[in-house]
Amino acid sequence: MTYLRYAPDIETPAPDEQTSIEGIIQGMTQQSQVVEKRQHHAVRASHAKSSACVVGELVIPEGLPPELAQGLFARPGTHKVAVRFAQGPGETLGDRVSTHRGMSIKVFRVTGEKLPGHDVDTQDFVLATGTTFPSGTAAGFLRDGTVIGKATGLPEGVKSAVAATARNLNRMLHAFGTESAMADFLGHPYSHPLADSYFSQAPMRFGDYVAKLGAVPASQAQWDLAEWRLDPHGDEDGFRHAAAAFFRDHEVVYELKAQLWADAERQPIEDASVDWPVAISPYRTVATLRLPRQDAYSPERVRYFDEVMTFRPAHSLSEHRPLGSVMRARLQVYRALSDFRHRANGVTAENTATPDSIPA
Repeated sequence: MTYLRYAPDIETPAPDEQTSIEGIIQGMTQQSQVVEKRQHHAVRASHAKSSACVVGELVIPEGLPPELAQGLFARPGTHKVAVRFAQGPGETLGDRVSTHRGMSIKVFRVTGEKLPGHDVDTQDFVLATGTTFPSGTAAGFLRDGTVIGKATGLPEGVKSAVAATARNLNRMLHAFGTESAMADFLGHPYSHPLADSYFSQAPMRFGDYVAKLGAVPASQAQWDLAEWRLDPHGDEDGFRHAAAAFFRDHEVVYELKAQLWADAERQPIEDASVDWPVAISPYRTVATLRLPRQDAYSPERVRYFDEVMTFRPAHSLSEHRPLGSVMRARLQVYRALSDFRHRANGVTAENTATPDSIPA
C-alpha cells in the first residue's frame, strides 16, 4: 500500500470560509447564552453533560511500521492521560435525548513543536461517535448549526421526539444495509458509552502522512456490553450511572487506530462528511489506551474536568495539525466558546500541563 504524503498545499479553503467560521461562533455563542440563562450556568456548547471523567495511560508499542511511527507515535513509551466521556448536546438534558457522544483525550508529557498558542507538553484528541462529521465543511457546519441553534429554546420533550425520529430512521435504514450519519448525530442508540467507538471524523496531519483516528473498545467486558440499552424512562442520568458503575468494577481499554490517507479522490481532505473507505485504507492500531478501575465521577474531579480543564484540537503537536474545513473551524470555534463559558462562570480556564493537577 502506498500512502499519500502531507504537504501544506493539500488544504484548499473556500474563499468565504472565514465568514462561515465567524457565523458559527456567533450562532453557537447565542445558543450558549440561551442555555446559560435557563440553567443559570454556562456549559460546553457541545458535549456539555459528562458521563465519566477518568485518568489512565496511553501505551505506544515498539515496532510500529514507519508509516505509523509518526508524531506522538514515533517513540515507544507510556504517557499519562485524562479522558472525558460526554453526551452530545450543548445543554444538560435527560438521557432520553440520546444524540452523538464525545470522548476527549489529553495526553501528557508530549514533547515537540506545538501549534501556535499551545504552550504546554500535551496533545489533545477530540473524538465523537460516527466516522464522519455530517455537515462536511465550515459552510455546512454553519447551516446545520443554525437549525440546531434555533431549537435550543424548545421544550426537552420536542428534542426527545426529534432524537427518537432520527433513531427510528436509522433502524429502518439498517434493514437495507445502510444508515444516515446525520440521523445518528441527532438520535444515537441508547447504547453503553463504553461500548461505543469514537473517531476524529476529520483528518489531521500524521507526521509525514495524513490520517483520521479512531478509538475502539478492546476488552471482553466492553464487548459484552454490545447489546446493553438504557431504559430512558427509568433513569435520566443513566449513561453516567452506567459508566461510573462499570469503572468501579472493570478496567476500560481502547485501541487507538489511524486510518492513513491513500486516495485523494475517495478520501477528501476538505469534506468531512465523506467516509474514508476502509477497503482503501483500514484503521490500524498505533497505541492502547488503558483506563484502570476508579471513581469516574467524584465531585472534585468532575468539577475540574467540566469547569476548568479545556480539550481543544488546537492543543496539538505541529505534526498532528488538524486539517480540512471543519477542523480549521474547530480551531477557532473551540477557543471562542471556551472563553465565553469560563468568562460567564467567573472561572479561569486551564490548559492542564500535568496529571498532578487533576483531583482524585
